[in-house]
Amino acid sequence: MTVATKISEVRSAIKQWKADGLTVGLVPTMGYLHEGHGSLISTAVKQCDRVVVSVFVNPTQFAPNEDLEAYPRDFERDKALCEKLGADLVFHPEVSEMYTEDASTYVEILSDMPKQLCGKTRPIHFRGVCTVVSKLFNIVQPDKAFFGEKDAQQLAIIRKMVIDMSYGIEIVGCPIIREADGLAKSSRNTYLNAEERRAALCLSKAVKLGRELTAGGETSSEIILSQMKALIESEPLARIDYVEAVDGITMNPVEQVKSGDLIAMAVYIGKTRLIDNFTV
Repeated sequence: MTVATKISEVRSAIKQWKADGLTVGLVPTMGYLHEGHGSLISTAVKQCDRVVVSVFVNPTQFAPNEDLEAYPRDFERDKALCEKLGADLVFHPEVSEMYTEDASTYVEILSDMPKQLCGKTRPIHFRGVCTVVSKLFNIVQPDKAFFGEKDAQQLAIIRKMVIDMSYGIEIVGCPIIREADGLAKSSRNTYLNAEERRAALCLSKAVKLGRELTAGGETSSEIILSQMKALIESEPLARIDYVEAVDGITMNPVEQVKSGDLIAMAVYIGKTRLIDNFTV
């Protein structure tokens, strides 16, 4: 496995692979890899001849008051996992390699999609995501790119960007990977102390409740969401950012849920913001 820190190194490898007629998969990550990332890499290895994993904590998707500096990092561990799972190249650039000092070009979706859910409290987040993913697509030129369904709004936005920008890339969504007790895997889980870790189970319990309600035929967003919120609010350490039902493609709110719609949440457990969701 190769580790590249320069864009030119990645392009050189990709050029040779393409000349050999090989398919290329990309797994974009911000590092501190867990089993959720691992499932993306494993899926990419199965579907593509060569796999690139990017490990880059992208500053443009963090607001000044967010956890950019505190975001967990362990590149040696990440590198070992990538190699174990069969990745061929890890792209681990410095910020200066991805953004020049006078960088002033961004990729942004101007519909209401990025203004819903996480975008309500993180208004610049998806502009940063679209910009860095667009740059990675330009650098790697993948045939397929792999994203987790835990970040459901991000996945929908990337799909929209690929269509709008005419990228010839297949976007592959991969299922949420959970701990044995149900908590969705997240790099931010490391922020939780023992008491908060137990409290965080209110998210997956709310997902379970929502699934049971929709499976039982309930379609009223108001009824589904009110019961899910009540469950979360019964946990003293939990503070709801949002619990909403939206169209699975447009991300716009829905009053009656149907197959393919998304029920998503962001909840603070102490100071740590966690997300979870399910598709109806």
